[in-house]
Amino acid sequence: MKLFIGLDVSLAETAVCIVSEHGKIVKEAEVGSDPAALTQFALEQQGEIAMIGMEAGPLSQWLHRGLTEAGLEVVLMETRQVKGALKAMPIKTDRRDAEGIARLLHLGWFRPVHCKSVSAQEIRALLGARKSIQQGVIALEMSLRGLLRNFGLKVGAISKGRFDARIQELVASNTTLVAATEPMLRARATLRHELARLERHVRSLAQDDLTCRLLMTIAGRSRGGRIDLQVGRG
Repeated sequence: MKLFIGLDVSLAETAVCIVSEHGKIVKEAEVGSDPAALTQFALEQQGEIAMIGMEAGPLSQWLHRGLTEAGLEVVLMETRQVKGALKAMPIKTDRRDAEGIARLLHLGWFRPVHCKSVSAQEIRALLGARKSIQQGVIALEMSLRGLLRNFGLKVGAISKGRFDARIQELVASNTTLVAATEPMLRARATLRHELARLERHVRSLAQDDLTCRLLMTIAGRSRGGRIDLQVGRG
């Protein structure tokens, strides 16, 4: 008997529903959201596992890799399509979602999505870290501008290298504002230092990537997000 296993993944536990080739629910359970636990559960079932399916999400790449390495047939399902299909269910619970995913597998009504390689996920994490730090720098700069604006002190258009000096110049006569801005400037300097390190690392990866090197030859496209987009693929 062929089995179709639907997984509704949450951070701690995964709702599991097993549907037979005849469309009958064979088993429902809650299993820890871990590849080893899900693999053990799947291999304990009596019958041939035709396919295991789950929505593409934060944990799905990790679980997909672990289950695939165990020799199981696993598919990542396009999220919007799955959500659209599950909207028709009158009651929405994790158990019901797992059943819906299993039935979509059984009927073949799903669109598979690509599971990124480990190296691609690592590069994406690196780019995500860089973006978070960059946003932190921008947020501090905007906060400093807003803080001083309340006192009629306008930073104006200024280069990144002159930003600290401009802030110090504006608050020099007010000890309270000096005390308020100095920690923010130190935090900004630290973030900028770490951002520069990540930027160098990302650019070194881009230099070793043939696609990125080709894109660097395009006039006006050798810097910025164009490279990031290509490095993050895989």
